[in-house]
Amino acid sequence: MKRPFFSILALTTALMLPLPALAHNPIQVRQLLETGACPGCDLGGADLSGAHLIGADLRGSDLQGAKLVKANLEGADLTGANLYQANLTGAFVTNATLDGANLTKVNLTNATLINAQTAGAVMTGINTAGANIYGSGIAIGGE
Repeated sequence: MKRPFFSILALTTALMLPLPALAHNPIQVRQLLETGACPGCDLGGADLSGAHLIGADLRGSDLQGAKLVKANLEGADLTGANLYQANLTGAFVTNATLDGANLTKVNLTNATLINAQTAGAVMTGINTAGANIYGSGIAIGGE
C-alpha cells in the first residue's frame, strides 16, 4: 500500500521541478547563423558561444540570458536589443552598435570592446572584470 503512494509522490515531485527554459526560436537561431541577419528575433537563452556574428543585424532582438561566450560580434548592430543577463565572456565586440540596448547585468568578463557605440543603452550591474574596453561608453567596473 505504501509503495504506490511513494511512486506517485516521486512522480509528482519530479514533474514540479523547474526545467531549463528554451525560450529561443531554433529556426531564428539557424537563420542568424546562416545569414547573419535576424532583426527582432527571439534568441533569449540561445547558446551562440563561439559564433562568428561579424556584421550581424540583431536590431531589436531578444538575447536575454543568451550565451555569447567568445562570440565575434565585430561590427554587429545590436541597436535596441535586449541583452539582459547575457554572457559575453571573452567576446569580441569591436565597432558594434549597442545604442538603446538593455545591457543590464551583462557579463563582459575578459571581453574586448573597442569603439562600441552605447548611446542610450541601459548599463546597470555590468561585470567588466578583465575586460579590455576602449572608445566605448562602458566603464570598467560597471555600475
